[in-house]
Amino acid sequence: MKRDFTKLLDISRDEVTYLLEKAKYLKDIRTRGIEHRPLNGKNIAMIFEKASTRTRVSFEVGIHDLGGNAVIMNANETQLGRGEPIRDTARVLSRYVDAIMIRTYEQGVVEELAKWASIPIINGLTDLYHPCQILSDLYTIAEFKGGFDNLKIVYIGDGNNVANSWIEASILFNLNLSMAIPQNYRPLDMLLEKAKKNKKFMITDDPYEAVRNADVINTDVWVSMGQEKEMEERKLAFASYKIDDDLLKNAKSDVMIMHCLPAYRNQEITDSVFERYQNIIFTQAENRLHLQKALLEWLLT
Repeated sequence: MKRDFTKLLDISRDEVTYLLEKAKYLKDIRTRGIEHRPLNGKNIAMIFEKASTRTRVSFEVGIHDLGGNAVIMNANETQLGRGEPIRDTARVLSRYVDAIMIRTYEQGVVEELAKWASIPIINGLTDLYHPCQILSDLYTIAEFKGGFDNLKIVYIGDGNNVANSWIEASILFNLNLSMAIPQNYRPLDMLLEKAKKNKKFMITDDPYEAVRNADVINTDVWVSMGQEKEMEERKLAFASYKIDDDLLKNAKSDVMIMHCLPAYRNQEITDSVFERYQNIIFTQAENRLHLQKALLEWLLT
């Protein structure tokens, strides 16, 4: 039976653990120049409705590394962009390729593809969820800290797709997750209700309270794609949610700072803090490649 990855809660805790271990193995053999090509003869369609740097390059290079072939599709250049029903696109592509990765606006598009396609569907990003990012972030934390079960993980900023996927991770792993998000920009209510069953979960509008004794602090942009008209309003709402040296005084001295990129310096994070932790941040970006390779191999073989 085919599996899809439309959001993090599509898979189990044990399956996440397997993917993290597989990513570690794939990173190691790539570093040593060892070929591993389990996707020989496989074709993966990549549909983009949103602009992309890391998602496109990490998936395309990962597919090539595994021996597969990536078929790049800009939605505006396909019949999807002219109003073809998603169900028809799903059934047609199922006859041509072995999997579809899509980066789009609406979560419903991903779920509709998954419903009608006979091949695996991977959510490369929607406005609601960013599951590949959070899988690779969990792997990055484990790589630097040796694990994440006993760590205090903090997310600061907008209650966006990254925040929603972090809440899903907290549900799966019973994480000690604290979030600092303004009241009017909170994540999905249905996820918050599930997360609050975990006594280690906290959400507040006070970033200083959230980062107290933090082991890991994550952030993201204040203005996501499609929200450009809200830029000035959001800058005002998030002005006190910037990761700077003053905020970090409340965290542990060996705190990890993470950012899923792109970063807008001196908005959600100061330039000096970003550069101090740039090795972690760019390793975090690199690890998208290794984790997504693990995901592709698992779904397709």
